[in-house]
Amino acid sequence: MINLQTQLEVSWRKLLMTKLNNFQSLTDFINAESEIIYPPIELVFNAFNLCPFNQVKVVIIGQDPYHGENQANGLCFAVNDGIKIPPSLRNIFKELQADLDIDISTSGNLTRWAEQGVLLLNSILTVQANKAASHRNKGWEQFTDTVIQCISDQREQVVFLLWGNYAHQKGNIIDTNKHYVLKSAHPSPLSARNFFGNKHFSKTNKYLQDSGQIPINW
Repeated sequence: MINLQTQLEVSWRKLLMTKLNNFQSLTDFINAESEIIYPPIELVFNAFNLCPFNQVKVVIIGQDPYHGENQANGLCFAVNDGIKIPPSLRNIFKELQADLDIDISTSGNLTRWAEQGVLLLNSILTVQANKAASHRNKGWEQFTDTVIQCISDQREQVVFLLWGNYAHQKGNIIDTNKHYVLKSAHPSPLSARNFFGNKHFSKTNKYLQDSGQIPINW
């Protein structure tokens, strides 16, 4: 059973406490779901629990979790250790190699990024097994909009990486006078030719360094 007020990391819970009541229908829906859902309930808020509010340096916005068995781990684009790296993530790793000369990882688990302050935020946090986008328009989008709005309003000098039109639309609520927003095509094979060469990883680290923050060890 999912419980926003006990499973969400304390700094996020305090931040969102006055807003969580708006999501009772969402939690009711998730708890009444008769199908298998991913990620496992204990990992639904993994992105938040690994990256407390005051530690957020970078936000990467995805769509909804992978819907295959053992894939989703609560971090956008990421998969569990031992799972084949999906095409979009492989293209992210290819761009990382071209940009910063970092060897392509054999693991798609991005916990190492999250623990350095990268909020790997899916817009929708759950999905039915084998049914992509099956939890669309159930309330998660409003929840994650609230998260983005809170970061925009209450933090300074955060980097937002918006890949693809969906993420671009989510970015409309970000205050670009306070934060650094980088946009490009999505890393999906369908659009990756316009993703490659964006140099978002080096640009992110330069901005963090220039603003007195520790860069990400990608």
